[in-house]
Amino acid sequence: MTEREKTAHLLRRFGLGASESEVDFYGRDGLKGAIDRLLDFGSVQEGFDTSIDTFKNNNLLNPKAVQAWLYARLLATKRPLEQKLVVFWHNHFATSAQKVDSGEAMAQHVDTLRQHCAGRFQDLLTAVSKDPAMLYWLDNCLNTKGKPNENFAREIMELFTLGVGNYSEKDIQEAARAFTGWTFGVERNGRVFPLQNIPRRPSQFVNALGQHDTGSKAVFGSKGQFDGDDVIGLLCGKEQTAQFVAHKFWEWFAYENPEPAVVSRVAAKFRASGLDIKVLARAVMESEEFYSAKSVRRLIKNPIDFAVTTARQLGLGQIVANSLAATEGQPVRRFGIPVMIGQTTKAMGMELLYPPDVSGWRTGENWISTATMVERIKLADSFFGGFNVTTKQRTFRSSAFPAMPLFADDPTPSGAAKKIVSVFDATFDASKMRQLIAAASEAADNGAVTARNANKVAQAVARLVFGSPEFQFA
Repeated sequence: MTEREKTAHLLRRFGLGASESEVDFYGRDGLKGAIDRLLDFGSVQEGFDTSIDTFKNNNLLNPKAVQAWLYARLLATKRPLEQKLVVFWHNHFATSAQKVDSGEAMAQHVDTLRQHCAGRFQDLLTAVSKDPAMLYWLDNCLNTKGKPNENFAREIMELFTLGVGNYSEKDIQEAARAFTGWTFGVERNGRVFPLQNIPRRPSQFVNALGQHDTGSKAVFGSKGQFDGDDVIGLLCGKEQTAQFVAHKFWEWFAYENPEPAVVSRVAAKFRASGLDIKVLARAVMESEEFYSAKSVRRLIKNPIDFAVTTARQLGLGQIVANSLAATEGQPVRRFGIPVMIGQTTKAMGMELLYPPDVSGWRTGENWISTATMVERIKLADSFFGGFNVTTKQRTFRSSAFPAMPLFADDPTPSGAAKKIVSVFDATFDASKMRQLIAAASEAADNGAVTARNANKVAQAVARLVFGSPEFQFA
């Protein structure tokens, strides 16, 4: 692979698409420079400073409004790695608005993921464990002295750090005692009142000492008057935590069923760094195996990588950014593109803020079915034929993306097909390209591509591209 090809592969996995402009920007100093630039996203102006309040409806922030804001940020951001990490950790911690039916709590949860997505894993784990949405999601707000609730203690071991089989039931029972008293509450007149119901108003972590079991606990062979912070420290000090997180990280960003030696090498760097997430990401990015034939164009695109990436490659992300800037702080009563992309990824099997259960989404081949393939193909219709957006109030029609400017340099069926393939970062052999050109020619009535038929041409070609086996892989 050339340096440019490796950079494109890097951006498909750790960015939000490898458009020609993205490859040019990140790859101008070669692969190493691209890795450095991706990881140093804190020095980049995000290009998205829209307050979540902009998405309120009648001054209310419900989970769907938070969802629209999150999709808008994915589309408009100039920090693609940051948002990709947010999605990864969202899947890892898998907190759902299905139960946490509070826009305020889910917005705070997403912001917690964003703030800590590339820092130390222990800081991220601690922040999420004290997050009101998580405390309610896994019932730790019900975990009190004398009546320990083991739900959170079990999941922090099974799903967040160690994995199945690497702890005992006794470890869970004792850890649950350590987490007693960890809850959330609201502030009134300078006092914080603990809650046990849905945190609908802005809430904060509460360490209710009166509900904390102060007795000695034995966790992983260590004994002491542990609290939740102590247990998190014990978990992050275990070698298995680095192995578990590194394995899951590799499968999400590189390929499934990685070789144990690869995971061990990456995990060792992660652990030696004190569980620095950027070190973990760099270890994957710099691995020879990441650029191997087993990896390149071999990972089935999840719905975010399919829908958000194609929208950005078409230029819809900039349209979203411009539209938000034009609101000048005024509420967005309807915002078509983020809502459409959210509805699309939901139909493809991945609706952000609504993971199916505590273990997150089923990945890989689970993304592909007859129904989801239909939705992937239909995205071409939304782009070039227009789309409906349904809100609680009503359904409205949004206009199609104007295709003719794409074809200005070569308004022939051949030029149109090649441009669509280039825009969406696809690769096809000569036989498939002939099929795409034939489809473009038929849509153009065997003539030139014109302003009158350009969208019909783009739609016909994009449908074939989006439905092709090759395009399902990043």
